Amino acid sequence: MRIKAFSVIAGAAAVLALAFPGDALALNDHTPEWDKVWMHLLIDVGVIGAIFLVVSIYFLLAYTRKSEDEVGKLKQMSFGNSLAWALIPAFIFMADDFYLAAQGWKLWNDQRRVPEGAYEIQVTGRMWGWDFAYPNGVISSSDVEYDDSGKVTGIDGDGLVVAQGKPVVLRMSSTDVVHSFFIPDFRIKEDLMPGRITYLWFNPKDAGKHVYTCTEYCGIDHSRMYGNVTILPQAEFDAWLASQDEG
Repeated sequence: MRIKAFSVIAGAAAVLALAFPGDALALNDHTPEWDKVWMHLLIDVGVIGAIFLVVSIYFLLAYTRKSEDEVGKLKQMSFGNSLAWALIPAFIFMADDFYLAAQGWKLWNDQRRVPEGAYEIQVTGRMWGWDFAYPNGVISSSDVEYDDSGKVTGIDGDGLVVAQGKPVVLRMSSTDVVHSFFIPDFRIKEDLMPGRITYLWFNPKDAGKHVYTCTEYCGIDHSRMYGNVTILPQAEFDAWLASQDEG
């Protein structure tokens, strides 16, 4: 029994190794891969849902009582037949789910490996804003802005500014409650907690702006806790960093 179980596990490991070759570790941008997993998941759920819908409609039509006096007859099944009807459909429908789970876990593990030479920025979450500390001591922030009456008027600060083409790793913590830093365009999100350092990284390949936000409810102005990731060409980033240092 133990030998048989070991063979099954070894076979599954071999299949996963073929499905996800080591070259995937060379990826420097996992966003497209997450999109593929998500699309595969939608197709998987859609196909299974359609199959169940068709079977359900068939059962409704085929086994509807034709008259009030009609009584259904239950065909007796052997233990083997009962087991087969339970396990075979379950295996068929769950095989792709296990594949998706393995694909997601491997991609997640790859995403947690920070590339060598990544530019490190310290991120602090607080009610209700963000502070980004750069290696040279510059701190850029994004804060909720209020008028004299206490009404929110916008977001103040440059937010997160990074250089194009250089991987960025964010080392993150919170000063008060649990926050969650999320950049939708890069498909990355991680919680920030008091007394603990968490991290995530991304590859800012193209110049432009991307929204970041907090996705863990943290109080009355949680929905205002957002800003921009501004990706600048290296020369412009260096100039921005120097100007902030001078200020």
